[in-house]
Amino acid sequence: MRRSLGSIYHRYFVQESLTFIFGRTTRFNILILAILAGYLVIFSFVGIVYKTWYIPVKGTNLTSTPNGIGPWADRIGVLAYALTPLAVLLCTRESLLSLCTGIPYHHFNFLHRWLGWIIYLQSALHTFGWTLMEGRMYKPQPSTWNAFIAQEYIIWGVVAMIFLSFLVFFSTKWAIRLTGYEFFRKAHYVVAMLYVGACWGHWKQLSCWMIASLVVWLLDRGIRLLRTFLTHFGPHASETYSFWGLHIPKARMTSFPNDEDGDVVRLDFEHDHSPWEIGQHFYLCFPGLSIWQSHPMTPSSVPGGSKQSHTYIIRAKNGLTKDLAHMARQPQGSNSEEPPSTSIVLSGPYGQTIVDNDLHCSDDINLFCVAGGTGVTFVLPILQAIVLNRYFSTRRSLVELVWIVRRKSDMRWLSDELEIFRTAAQACTHFRIRVYVTREDDRANVRNSFTPQYITNSEIKRPVSTVSHETHLSDSPFSVHCLRPGNSDTSVHPDVPADLTDFVQRTVHGPTRVIASGPTGLISSLRTTVASLNDPGQVWKGNERYDVELVHDDRLEY
Repeated sequence: MRRSLGSIYHRYFVQESLTFIFGRTTRFNILILAILAGYLVIFSFVGIVYKTWYIPVKGTNLTSTPNGIGPWADRIGVLAYALTPLAVLLCTRESLLSLCTGIPYHHFNFLHRWLGWIIYLQSALHTFGWTLMEGRMYKPQPSTWNAFIAQEYIIWGVVAMIFLSFLVFFSTKWAIRLTGYEFFRKAHYVVAMLYVGACWGHWKQLSCWMIASLVVWLLDRGIRLLRTFLTHFGPHASETYSFWGLHIPKARMTSFPNDEDGDVVRLDFEHDHSPWEIGQHFYLCFPGLSIWQSHPMTPSSVPGGSKQSHTYIIRAKNGLTKDLAHMARQPQGSNSEEPPSTSIVLSGPYGQTIVDNDLHCSDDINLFCVAGGTGVTFVLPILQAIVLNRYFSTRRSLVELVWIVRRKSDMRWLSDELEIFRTAAQACTHFRIRVYVTREDDRANVRNSFTPQYITNSEIKRPVSTVSHETHLSDSPFSVHCLRPGNSDTSVHPDVPADLTDFVQRTVHGPTRVIASGPTGLISSLRTTVASLNDPGQVWKGNERYDVELVHDDRLEY
């Protein structure tokens, strides 16, 4: 029953719909939003007396004509207040919703954004309703309007609407691209609290909702600081820099310079703290660069005992990561042989495990791991935990890794780990690795100085007319596919949906789990393919081949 229900979910609810409106999100998220919107529409209109009252104005021949717009505007204004704590709750990192549901905090971003638009629409309609009432329905004019707009609580309402407009429009993708993510994040925090204060000043009788919003925000901040403190406080066996009793690890930096695609930096360090779960991530702060910024990073290492080994692969873009890449290129001190290093402050872990009881207790779950670029850090730990297990050679299921990189030299990021996987794949028949190179042509199908030494020339495949054709004919346990033809200057992407379909067709028994991390376009194509491969009717009959689950790292891209 559980597997059949899961297959129904993946068949009908993981696909994307109306992407031109909602962006790249699942039908399930859209369904939750529709239920919430339907609830709000119903309670915005029920119980309102829809009629017009005629009230003579004393001493004049004028008549005020108030109607149901006033009570209706009050109703939606109250709902906007009541939704504010929920909007704050949906964006907290230390999320109570995640604790209750097991869903990672960043999966609530879609609802947070759309709830913000709903609150903005309610506030705009509330403003329009009372502007219409006080500026047109009540007489005499303009004295009634002038007296109304001069009141303190109305001024606070105007200020709140200005703050809310800033929050909404500077949260759009074009505004974030224009101003930068760090400006968006810091401005969002500050203006959101100013908005809460302005709402309090606008209508003190509903301050309970603003107090709740502040409590949720302050609790989130307080728990973040407490967890960071506990992660770095106490006796530590590793050699770390100590500051006021806090042990700050230093990470060894390995630079992979690339002027065309951007540098990549590998960070390696050890730190004594409780182990995280595979699939979780940390926020990394680099005090040597800025104490006001932290970035979410997924460790590519497997958690161990008390002493944890951390490995991160970071692609430099703009801002802090660009400064980090510049630091990684510089030698440490006067000794040019000493590798550069940087201090790290950890916050976390966050997110959910991707290794559940089914994966622990059974060996018939087929794994198809696909990653784009640095997204390999999300899929690598689960592969290490399974492939490097001493019982892996007797495992009944298929395991496959598809890694999409821009150049063959990108394999150097995880050269040692990839060599171990290559050795394991050559020793068994149920594990296969394919690396797709999207920005190198067929003239680069031979070894160069940047190619890992253990890769043979026979494992580097030349492109053919169709990517999927060569993929399906290649049964070698480890292969590197250069996709771009020699006469092309464009990037060529592999047909991952075809690879996944072929993988499921080759499975003998057991369900399939797709572990993915990469650009939103890759995740979108996988959602569609996973939905098409699910068949709840066949799963109900016991044919587990048609039970395909997608587990992915939900990335923010602007």
